[in-house]
Amino acid sequence: MTILILGSGGREHTFAWKLAQSPKCEKLYVAPGNSGTAQIATNVNINVTDFEAIKALVIEHQIDMVVVGPEDPLVLGIHDFFLNDDTLKTVAVIGPQKAAAALEGSKEFAKEFLIRHHIPTAAYQSFNAENISEGYAFLETLTPPYVLKADGLAAGKGVLILNDLNEAKTELKSMLLDAKFGDASQKVVIEEFLDGIELSCFVLTDGKHYKILPTAKDYKRIGEGDTGLNTGGMGAISPVPFASESFLKKVEDQIVKPTVDGLIKDKLPYKGFIFIGLIKVGDDPKVIEYNVRMGDPETEVVLPRLKNDLVSLFKAISEERLNEIQIDIDNRAATTVMLVSGGYPEAYEKGKEISGLETITDSIAFHAGSVLKDGKIVTSGGRVMAITSYGDSYQEAIKKSYQTIAKLHFDKINYRKDIGFDLD
Repeated sequence: MTILILGSGGREHTFAWKLAQSPKCEKLYVAPGNSGTAQIATNVNINVTDFEAIKALVIEHQIDMVVVGPEDPLVLGIHDFFLNDDTLKTVAVIGPQKAAAALEGSKEFAKEFLIRHHIPTAAYQSFNAENISEGYAFLETLTPPYVLKADGLAAGKGVLILNDLNEAKTELKSMLLDAKFGDASQKVVIEEFLDGIELSCFVLTDGKHYKILPTAKDYKRIGEGDTGLNTGGMGAISPVPFASESFLKKVEDQIVKPTVDGLIKDKLPYKGFIFIGLIKVGDDPKVIEYNVRMGDPETEVVLPRLKNDLVSLFKAISEERLNEIQIDIDNRAATTVMLVSGGYPEAYEKGKEISGLETITDSIAFHAGSVLKDGKIVTSGGRVMAITSYGDSYQEAIKKSYQTIAKLHFDKINYRKDIGFDLD
């Protein structure tokens, strides 16, 4: 098969790394890709939301399957674009259609779906500029902390958790009236705060059947001890030690199954990954959010633990026969630590040369914000590279990642030195 991956991050490098291992993958393209995908696939400089350019590429190279990495093209309807085009409709697309992608594209849509299908989640109300005074009143009925979520896509940064009522009101005004997150915050969802520990559940579905992939836990904040600003993710571990068998059974019975059943009932066509952000409150799981694609950096610990041929899995999804596949998981733990540019998630410099990659033996370097320039690998984004390692325990795996990081360098390199700190 000839396969195209859309995206340019660590998630897409991990997909490329896994798909390239399959004897069924004859030719692999990544658009736009990065310095990591360039080593195992052909990068094509096309924007992930330029559907016409993607169409031309698919036709030119007779591509059989498109694997959509990021959320933007899914929310904008790339799967529908393929289905509605006579020259593209036979191409397999891994990712939900536009109607189902609203689970990530709109926080309000997701909350309504959760409530409608009796899936455990936090109580909420949503507000816009016209009824902002009702939003203030609703905040006054809650106990702190206060959770404010921009309704639309905000690159993982549209959620605020605030302890002070006046600050929460100020931020609500900033989001609704001053467009703090642009169009994404034209509507804001206010939720009750759930006190617990977070984890992520990953599900593959062909729209009828589902398979559950390994759990993972990521670390969002820039600073040690989960302090400072939110980021796209600073590291992750899999499996999650506190997710017992009985807890995971609750996740499947109370969340995964009703989610897939709900998609069928609501006629929301879905072929791809469902990323369910969970919080464990006591011994019970509740849904924080849905994403309609794999997470990053969770992909860098989930896919390395998947023993299955990924092309075969994706083919089964496109042909609605996922029920025929047995998922095979590596028993070892996997951890990843994200190397980021100095200053990230605020202003940072690009173009810093990365050295030491040739010394890596016990880990896998999944490139993210890095490109090949004049024969050298240089930084091109905030989150630069994810260093993934295996171990018999997450402690052993994380130790290997840090030993590998000690050999790597770029100017102003930064990373969390406490991934997994809250699990001991």
